[in-house]
Order: sequence, then structure tokens, then C-alpha cells
Amino acid sequence: MIRFALAIVLALGGVGAASAQTTLRVGDQKGNSQAVMEAAGVLKDVPYKIEWKEFAAAAPLLEALSAGAIDTGLVGDAPFTFAAAAGVPVKAIAAVRQSREGLAIVVPEKSAIKSFDDLRGKKIATGRGSIGHQLILAALESRGWQASDVQIVFLAPSDAKVAYTQGSVDAWSTWEPYVSQEEVLFKSRRAITAEGITPGLGFQVATPSAIKDKHDQLQDFVRRLAAARAWSQNNVAGYAETWGKLMNIPTAVPLNWLARAKIQITPIDDGVVSDEQKTIDLYHRWGLIKAKLNAAEIVDRAFTTAIGKGTGL
Repeated sequence: MIRFALAIVLALGGVGAASAQTTLRVGDQKGNSQAVMEAAGVLKDVPYKIEWKEFAAAAPLLEALSAGAIDTGLVGDAPFTFAAAAGVPVKAIAAVRQSREGLAIVVPEKSAIKSFDDLRGKKIATGRGSIGHQLILAALESRGWQASDVQIVFLAPSDAKVAYTQGSVDAWSTWEPYVSQEEVLFKSRRAITAEGITPGLGFQVATPSAIKDKHDQLQDFVRRLAAARAWSQNNVAGYAETWGKLMNIPTAVPLNWLARAKIQITPIDDGVVSDEQKTIDLYHRWGLIKAKLNAAEIVDRAFTTAIGKGTGL
């Protein structure tokens, strides 16, 4: 299967010899894209240099992108919306679809909290503008609750983990692989997931300057990423092993995450734009963004053909 995925990429072509001198600076979260591309074998013949930069969450990744320190990266729809509304020069060039079971509010194993309804008045840690924040707002809205019905404590993932472990917060609204780490290693429980509540989109994003100046490299990169994700659908164990070694985390964690995630790269189509608009509208209703963005204006559909070639569609 690795050879099959690599064969797809090799057949794509389109990046000239001049690209050998070009460096594509790619932001990643917890080894996400790099691990699956390495596992699928699609990085062996890249005709340009990839400089990977690791981030714990989307917010610092988007800050680096805004500062010009990276060209492209993987983020969730909520932080992407937050950044675009703040004027960060960024556009979505590919979408990531997956199960929403890995976006969840987790509680300790022995907590009396069984569902989101039990969280009224409780402290929930999450990152401001993150997909975890998005989940809390969507869950509140689904029940007709007000923002004051829970206490949101804004913390970066590392600080949220400490607060959650020490018991200074009652729950943690987070995403993968943090959810699986808590479930597998510490027996935490999911009080609520994003299934049926939020679109659960992810995006490969890029700066307008990179889209202009490194267009061929970005086209090639998303082709390879799409091919790797297509390979991973039937090779969860191989991907999980590579990810575990890369991040120095027991393989049981990524196995738990990836078996249910079913991650795939899709083009920016009308469905993606519609779902992104839902996220924009949610954030606008809650006053997190002042101006109501038009989702169609913060995406770039020029990579549709490349993604289709990568997935074999």
C-alpha cells in the first residue's frame, strides 16, 4: 500500500527542477501531517525542501504564519476563523474531514460528571478561539444556555493539562490527540463530543504570498498529503506506529484516535464553504468576532485538481 500511495504521487508531476532550491515551511500539530506522510512513503522524492515546524496548538501556528515564519499549516476551522477575523493573512487551500468523536470535553475517570448537563456552573479549560472553545459554545447554544452557565478557563494545552490533572478545573474541552491521550493513558471519559454539534472541519491553510510565490510546491504538497491520507484509511496501524515513534507516545494512543477519526483531505467545495460559514456565524453570534466574514472570501479553490489527483478521484 505504501508503494501504491507513492506511485500516485510520482505520477502527478508538475514541479520542475528549479524547485530543488525552494523551501516550503510547513507548520504541523503533534506530528499530524508529517507522520502520515512519512508512514505512507510520500516524502521520499520531494523535489524541494520541506522544513517542518511543530506547534502544540493552532493559535501559535497561526501566529507564526502571520509573522511570515511558515508558509502553510494544519489548523481547525475555529482558530482559522478567529485568525481571519483578526486580519491574519491566511486562506484555506484544502479541507480536512473526519469523525467528530475526537473533539470532546473530557472529565476525570472518577468525576461525578456524566454529561454536558452536569457541567452547569463548572470550570472547563480550553484555548481561546480553539475548536475546544467552539465546542463549548455550540453545546451551550444547543441547550439554550447562556455563557455564564459554565466557567470557561482559557489555557494553552500544556497549562490546561496541568489544571485538569490537579483538579483546578472540572473538565477540559480539547481535541486529538489530547482526547485519546486522556482516554487511553489516564482513563478520562468524554462528557460530550462534537458529533451533531459542530462541522468539525480542519484546514490546510497558507499565506497569500506563499500561494503566489510557492504555488507549484503547495500544489505538490497537498497532492502528497491527500495521497497519504487516502493510504491511511486502510493502514491505521502503520500510521499509528509512525506517529507514536515521532511523538514518543505509546502506540495505543494514536490507534485509539485514528481508528475512529477516518481523516481525509477534501477540496474546498460548496459544502466546505457552507460548513465554514456555520463556524463564522457561531462566533459572530457569541461576539467573538465583530465583523461577519464571508467564508467564500477566505478560501482558495485553486487546489481542487491537485487534491483529486492525490486521492485518485
